[in-house]
Amino acid sequence: MKAIGLTRYLPIEDPQSLIDVEIEKPTATGQDVLVSINAIAVNPIDVKVRSPKDTIEDTPKILGWDASGIIEAIGDDVTLFEVGDEVYYAGDITRPGAYAQYQLVDERIVGRKPKSLSFPEAAALPLTTITAYESFFERLALDRNGGNKGETLLIIGGAGGVGSIGIQLAKSAGLTAIATASQPDTIAWVKQLGADHVINHREPLRPQVEALGLKFIDHIAIFNNTDGHWEAVSDLIRPQGRIVSIVQNETPLDQTSLKTKAAGLVWESMFARSMFQTPDMIEQHKLLSYIADEIDAGRIRSTLSEILTPINAENLRKAHALIETGRSKGKLVLEGFPS
Repeated sequence: MKAIGLTRYLPIEDPQSLIDVEIEKPTATGQDVLVSINAIAVNPIDVKVRSPKDTIEDTPKILGWDASGIIEAIGDDVTLFEVGDEVYYAGDITRPGAYAQYQLVDERIVGRKPKSLSFPEAAALPLTTITAYESFFERLALDRNGGNKGETLLIIGGAGGVGSIGIQLAKSAGLTAIATASQPDTIAWVKQLGADHVINHREPLRPQVEALGLKFIDHIAIFNNTDGHWEAVSDLIRPQGRIVSIVQNETPLDQTSLKTKAAGLVWESMFARSMFQTPDMIEQHKLLSYIADEIDAGRIRSTLSEILTPINAENLRKAHALIETGRSKGKLVLEGFPS
């Protein structure tokens, strides 16, 4: 089968950084489903894993953690899906990824594709949706059904993939969404997604928050540059509030302000369940199925911003290069393998 992989970790400008390869088609066993992939999305984690290093792979490493497609075969222990079902998922970072015509995925982290979305529209959602959902409704313990209605949630990095779906989830839960963006197009994008207020993360945050009539923020999600925003969010979080981050810090984070306020920091990693085979892995299946219902009911929209065709090494290098600029909005998707 066709796939795009790497054997060396090179700058994306190097034609060998991602290459077209032929690999063996896998076979479904156990709780795995074999998915025939129609569309994939590119995320910052793809770029991070591919970033230059001295390691050399003996066989091509296949990246990619966002896909939609059709189930072609199922393992003997599969109970949630049947052959022919249309699905979407983010996969497992410890296993071969979605830059391939076929992929094995554990059924417990796969969701039914929203009926109202195309394959590219659906592929744009899983990783960022799982990340934002778990950040808000599990790590911050917010109530998706409105129990925190009216409380403020600051989303650092509102125009990115996670922020774009996060704004919508926040609004569906009745929260007041304050999103950060710095460019005219990204400001327009987050407003279109429903942000109540937009502030510029390239300028001091406190004066902008106070201009909204607020002293503290009830809940804060860092979806971009934990180190760069740490001092500001530590100052802005309300006493006994909580901050969630998805971005690993590069330097020690001063906890003094949080200690004084009895506030907390929690981390979100959407791969934790699959990586550690946690007993509640199936919660990601339930989560994606819930989101599919919300989308089909018209309460949430896809965050797709651009489609490249076909799925090949050349287009994936273009996608990685765009992600590396740090200025992308929404999600970039590739559709269809060349015949």
